[in-house]
Amino acid sequence: MSKVYLVGAGPGDPDLITWKGRKLLRIADSILYDNLVNDHLLDLAPANCERIYVGKKKSVHAFPQEEICAMMIDRARRGLTVIRLKGGDPFIFGRGGEEIEALAAAGISFEVVPGVTSPLGIAAYSGIPLTHREHTKVVTFVTGHSVHGIDWSKIGQSETLVIFMGIFAIREIAAEIQRHGRSADTPAAVVRWGTRPDQQTVAGTLATIADQIEAARMKPPATVIIGEVVALREKLAWFEHLPLFGKKIVVTRAREQAAELSDRLRALGADAVELPVIALEPPADPAPLDRAIENLASYNWLIFTSVNGVRFFLNRLDQSWHDLRSLKARICAIGPATRKAIEDLHLKVDLMPEEYVAESLLKAFASENLAGQRILLPRAAVARDVIPTELAKLGAQVDVVEAYRNVVPPNAQARARQIFSAEKKPDWITFTSSSTVKNLLAITGREALEGVRIASIGPVTSSTLCAHGLKADAEAKQFTLDGLVEAILAHQI
Repeated sequence: MSKVYLVGAGPGDPDLITWKGRKLLRIADSILYDNLVNDHLLDLAPANCERIYVGKKKSVHAFPQEEICAMMIDRARRGLTVIRLKGGDPFIFGRGGEEIEALAAAGISFEVVPGVTSPLGIAAYSGIPLTHREHTKVVTFVTGHSVHGIDWSKIGQSETLVIFMGIFAIREIAAEIQRHGRSADTPAAVVRWGTRPDQQTVAGTLATIADQIEAARMKPPATVIIGEVVALREKLAWFEHLPLFGKKIVVTRAREQAAELSDRLRALGADAVELPVIALEPPADPAPLDRAIENLASYNWLIFTSVNGVRFFLNRLDQSWHDLRSLKARICAIGPATRKAIEDLHLKVDLMPEEYVAESLLKAFASENLAGQRILLPRAAVARDVIPTELAKLGAQVDVVEAYRNVVPPNAQARARQIFSAEKKPDWITFTSSSTVKNLLAITGREALEGVRIASIGPVTSSTLCAHGLKADAEAKQFTLDGLVEAILAHQI
């Protein structure tokens, strides 16, 4: 049954959307979203979901309100699940009430999913509690659009006053509040892009805040907070003190794997920008892998060099007449993530090298008698030949089969152009494999990376960078995602 959901997207940080809002985005047929909605939330929707930007930026509306309501009604009548995604909360200065009235009048089924409104996000992320037992028991929310439509003699005396959309009128508002008896020394602050990695905060007093906003050249979206609780910011602020706060870091991993690194970076305050330069696809010719699976019981060793190898091998196994009961081989894994993927299948890993590179794997095999042993190595279509060559020298028969391919995603070039031509270039770009290096440079060239620091997951990736005339500014000591993050942090200190 078709339905329209008004969903609060929260104040900016995509992790602050509600669990219900996140679930609804995953089943959306059409999303109508505002200017203040974080783009990362749109990635939660199905690939074929319609995404329509409807603006709602001050004085610049992509569509008038009446047309937005008409679009929701039209799509619902066509049987679509419609998400009206609104910044903050739909009912806190978000015109959600007007949109619900239009849906109700049209007989359209609807539901409202609340969101974290911007003052609550600012309170959490900038160290300004809106209430405090020793300072305030009253909070007032007010819009700053119409200065003369507000009775400032009453509203201005609220212990904590939160002004939405009042940055352009703050000088006049501050004067009105002082004229009605509020002390000029009352602490005041303005927060722009609250809860985002580019959060900007200016703090002062009721008398100085307008001048400070002008000096900082602050623009909307920004929220003003006035009251004694603002003074607590000096000891309670935490978000802007995170070690990677404000750093724009590009993640080049495949789309389905990017979140693992992006989440680590965002937890440290970074703006993780995802630019997948590899897409993982099944082999162009699956016959060699199918033959290996048919003879699975004949192998003495099965070597996995990545999580992707495990996943695509299993996908093909599932399509065959065989299952894991056919596996008689001992298992070798490179890296803890690959090991976990194997252990999640309730299989034991018999051998794992100390370091997560091919050379270390060969050392691990040094104590094994490989003469006459059959080894299956399912891996990417393009990979180094160190492992099969050296194992063959030890007397093993190594069958290397293509389990998956790394290809460049069709939209990667346009996405890269958008990222590297932005007003603020990235601070860092991360490379987690040689493939990410080669594919990125194939679509951008070296020039795009000028002025951008480079982080490499290990010496093999760094060697590929070097072969293309680039140098890693930070290289992971442990060749894992945690090691990569630690290398960036060490460089920041």
